[in-house]
Amino acid sequence: MDRLDNTVRPYAWGSPTAIPHLLGVEPTGEPQAEMWMGAHPGAPSRTARGTLVDVIDANPEAELGEAAVAKFGPRLPFLLKILAAGAPLSLQVHPDLEQAKEGYADEERRGIPVDAPHRNYKDANHKPELICALTEFDGLCGFRPPARAADLLAGLGVDTLKPYVDLLHARPEDAALREVLTAILSADPEEMAHTVAEATAAATRLGGDYAPYADIAQHYPGDPGVIAAMLLNYVRLQPGEALFLGAGIPHAYLNGLGVEIMANSDNVLRCGLTPKHVDVPELLRIVRFEAGDPGVLRPEASPDGEEVYETPIDEFRLSRYVLPEGGTAHALTLDTPQILLCTAGTVRAGEHELHAGQSVFVPAGEKTEISGTGTVFRATVVV
Repeated sequence: MDRLDNTVRPYAWGSPTAIPHLLGVEPTGEPQAEMWMGAHPGAPSRTARGTLVDVIDANPEAELGEAAVAKFGPRLPFLLKILAAGAPLSLQVHPDLEQAKEGYADEERRGIPVDAPHRNYKDANHKPELICALTEFDGLCGFRPPARAADLLAGLGVDTLKPYVDLLHARPEDAALREVLTAILSADPEEMAHTVAEATAAATRLGGDYAPYADIAQHYPGDPGVIAAMLLNYVRLQPGEALFLGAGIPHAYLNGLGVEIMANSDNVLRCGLTPKHVDVPELLRIVRFEAGDPGVLRPEASPDGEEVYETPIDEFRLSRYVLPEGGTAHALTLDTPQILLCTAGTVRAGEHELHAGQSVFVPAGEKTEISGTGTVFRATVVV
């Protein structure tokens, strides 16, 4: 079992205080957005045996287990993070596995450098993800029913939004959402900036249900993503609640601290709320224009104390243990690799004492148990 030394990424949207507060350290003054735990080549966790990439590469079957290597190859198929949003992230979607393979092969064939700003596909993998709130956590997830989106836009009283309102009322749901999102992202930038400014003023004045969009607009003035965001469900997660974000589901995180887990991929198609490249035709190919409930997840408790966040994919499985004072130890031995992350209290994992924000990598088959008082998240795979 290896204690992990993890990299914190200072993206501009990160909170300057949330991760330092969790870790019990002084803030640096700069945004601290994500702490990565895993073997992603961009920022692999460090161990006493080298980076986690080095450890796994030296003996994949010993570290990951034969079944995981057979199913996913000689790599850790997930990336675990602590995410601290102090400002809205970009509005985005992720491709499914077939779309990712096709898109990656096409951009490779066309000779687009992987680090080019207009490149969409950094790899040939999909990127389903799960975010579990540690604090109240605000986000956008999936399309509202078009009639509800129309009412929200109409309530702003902005004349240039009326064509979108009419479209949302007049067509079948999927066609309406597709046509309106296409129109928003394809509009003349100067005219859209003026519309966004009017909508922002109205949202600020109205408050209530409009308050989140007024806040988004303060961070991204004039961005068409401000209007696109109003097509989506607004969600406020309570601690312990989660969202699963499958392929093609538009989403954005707005504010809060959470544990995030995802398939090991960098593939993102952006819809707005970003200065980065927005490839509208490719985005429209990937987005699933389906309205519905965002589907807040609550963990399913098992008799042994494990609380599982059920998802329909195999690259990751996230669960947690809430250990009461004076409780018994829990055996966690598996034939698959695990990362154990403490988010509250003080717990012991094998020989390692963990405080909030600290984590360990447990190789497949390694006998281990956890004890103490606190909360531990467990990340593994399904084979």
